[in-house]
Amino acid sequence: MLIMINVGWLEYDLQAFIINVLFDTIIGGGFTLVFLLYFLRRYREVSALKKSFEYKLTAQNDVIKARLAPHFFFNTINTLVSLIESNPSRAASLLQHVSALFRASFEGAREISFEEEIALCEHYLAIESIRLADKLIINWRLPDEDVMYDMVITALMLQSVIEKMLLNVVEMTTETIYIDIEVTWQQHRVTITISVQLPKKTLMVHYDLRQHMNFYIQAERLRAYFGQSADIQSTVTSKQIVTVIDYPLQDVSL
Repeated sequence: MLIMINVGWLEYDLQAFIINVLFDTIIGGGFTLVFLLYFLRRYREVSALKKSFEYKLTAQNDVIKARLAPHFFFNTINTLVSLIESNPSRAASLLQHVSALFRASFEGAREISFEEEIALCEHYLAIESIRLADKLIINWRLPDEDVMYDMVITALMLQSVIEKMLLNVVEMTTETIYIDIEVTWQQHRVTITISVQLPKKTLMVHYDLRQHMNFYIQAERLRAYFGQSADIQSTVTSKQIVTVIDYPLQDVSL
């Protein structure tokens, strides 16, 4: 009888031990799972932060390169040198355009009014027109002034797109290149369509053009200010390049 009691006690003690072990295992596993989920979340957050930081570094790199753009800088200096003796008044005018453009460039990425961006584009085109002469004709189709008054964009966004067109198309031919720029603002979205008519006689390698018409960095800068739905897409055909800048913009007057 005493042995039976002891065996029963042992069985009870073993069951309690097993239950305690299972309970400790479940609790321990639960805490482990919670910590794993926490560290996994932190890892994802750190990875996303690192990726975002790398994007920002790339964008800053691009801005620095744009500020110092060797081809544009040296071409402008050479033009100024030639104008100082032959046409001093035109050289002075060119310096004003250069000053305005480079001042905006060194102020870095920021949100400016659309009218300011158009003015920066005009400064840039005034500089380049001295070199390009009659090789470039730009046709602007802009909203009314009262509409443009409320519009904003990131600084030098449109200018950088136009610069790529000049560098990869206009400077590659002796023919006159026509660029149409149409700006609309409807249903809280701004759409800027830049259409470039490719030369008919000059051979342009379209595969290379598709590679050069990549506006990834500009699109990232646009999304940083206007959200993930902002985008820049470019289509290259045998006859033209069509680049569309599209981003959301609420009408503050409503």
